[in-house]
Amino acid sequence: MIIPVVDFGAYGLTEKDVSEEQLSNLGKELKKAFTEVGFVFLKNTGITQEEVDHVMDISLKFFLQPDELKQPFSRKSFLHNTNHGWVSLETEKLNPRRPGDLKEAFNTASFQPDIKWPSSGPLKGFQEIQMSFFQHCKELSLRVLRVMAHSLDLDPEVFVTAHRLIGTDENGTTLRSLYYPPMNSEKAKKDQLRCGEHSDYGSITLLFQGSEGLQVQARSGDFITVSCVHGAVLVNIADLMQRWTCDQFVSVVHRVLLPPARDSSTRQSLAFFVHPDDEALITCCDGSSKYPPVTAGAYLQERFGESYGKS
Repeated sequence: MIIPVVDFGAYGLTEKDVSEEQLSNLGKELKKAFTEVGFVFLKNTGITQEEVDHVMDISLKFFLQPDELKQPFSRKSFLHNTNHGWVSLETEKLNPRRPGDLKEAFNTASFQPDIKWPSSGPLKGFQEIQMSFFQHCKELSLRVLRVMAHSLDLDPEVFVTAHRLIGTDENGTTLRSLYYPPMNSEKAKKDQLRCGEHSDYGSITLLFQGSEGLQVQARSGDFITVSCVHGAVLVNIADLMQRWTCDQFVSVVHRVLLPPARDSSTRQSLAFFVHPDDEALITCCDGSSKYPPVTAGAYLQERFGESYGKS
């Protein structure tokens, strides 16, 4: 299983216009990747490695604080958006059959003015840096969604119009800064991983990796370690998009293993989870009834219940 690398420069964020021929060529490459593999590396997107490093640097400063300083920013602390905020170690189980994941996260999911953000000392600018990166990821995602629709000979705006509310509390799209702390694998609980086997919930995911560690399940059932491509973003199909496209685009299971014994390295990544608007009704785009209609918001809450518990 080889994840293809596609040059997205013709429709990167620095480009105002794209020709039909360029759209068609990009569409062919993305369609091949998303129907056969479910993942693709995009290079020359307009999001620079320097910007990614900047977000990771200030995120790391947050994660390295004592837990009592992170606690006021905990997920479920904010009335308008219960997904916004810090997720502590072992809180989330992306594979409910395993112990809690050995990772922390900070979810940027709401821009409400009364949301409290880390801002003291070295965390000055935290909010602005996260929000700016969120907006750039949003712009890139909408371009990818447009190419995807074009590749299936659909109305080019069919996916984009269902994501008009990204950045509001009526849409579940979330930027997650993820931190995998040093871990003695011999002291981990039985069957515990840094991130349990799962497929993503929404439309697509953009992933920016700081180091290797991600594994993707091939059609054979074997897990394959994904390499890092400097300056590229890894994009994958999520479950709602597989339903939407009636299994033309495939959502693939992935995980992050524990480091080898006596390896005390940390891992960081930034994941932009793209979801349709809460009230968007997802039906099979080919007109079939292979999957029943579902609203994106209800589907997302059902999946959160599986990974965080039903509380």
